[in-house]
Amino acid sequence: MANIESINIDEALRYMGYKDNIDIENIRDIICSCEKKLLSSAEPRYCYKIADIERSDKITVKNTDLMLAGKSISSHLAECQKVILLAATLSDKADKLISLMNVTDVTSALITDAMASAMTEQLCDIAEEEIRREHGIKHTTFRFSPGYGDFPIDIQRDFIKILSADKKIGLTANDSNILIPRKSVTAVIGISDKPLPQKKRGCAVCSMNKSCQYKKRGAHCGF
Repeated sequence: MANIESINIDEALRYMGYKDNIDIENIRDIICSCEKKLLSSAEPRYCYKIADIERSDKITVKNTDLMLAGKSISSHLAECQKVILLAATLSDKADKLISLMNVTDVTSALITDAMASAMTEQLCDIAEEEIRREHGIKHTTFRFSPGYGDFPIDIQRDFIKILSADKKIGLTANDSNILIPRKSVTAVIGISDKPLPQKKRGCAVCSMNKSCQYKKRGAHCGF
């Protein structure tokens, strides 16, 4: 289980849609209380697999049935020979805390939900750092999750199966390919034997720009 002692509040505020003209001092005490409760409830865990890849019309993860389809992921892994398949979760205890708050205190629920999203990203950052250090990996891409660009989200169950993430960290996906627990991430990270060019990120370069559900809500996926 990964150790996270504090939550990136600035990142949580971004998830909340914070604007500079809003005085957060009015909710500072609530933020501190929510952070404390989330840190004591969540059980951040991750699992991963490093695998070779080969290319045809799709990218195949060797020795698995997993196919990485779409122009977005193909471009993302263009200079890579291997991938890290990563799954991470805050556990169902984080979900239960937010659900309980939704009944008793909606404001705290919204803040805790945003904090949990930020904490999930922190968990993934920690996981990446530990994996790179353990395996002596120098050159990697940024994380690329199913559902980004035209990378199909319907590989979630296969992704989880290959990692045995259901058994290792309690991660599953429902019929709509939504991860359960909700505060969870699956992602592909490319590994190269040489330095990789810095690729542009953001809504402007995403192939799903016009139909993105995150953008319609005034948020973004992290790409």
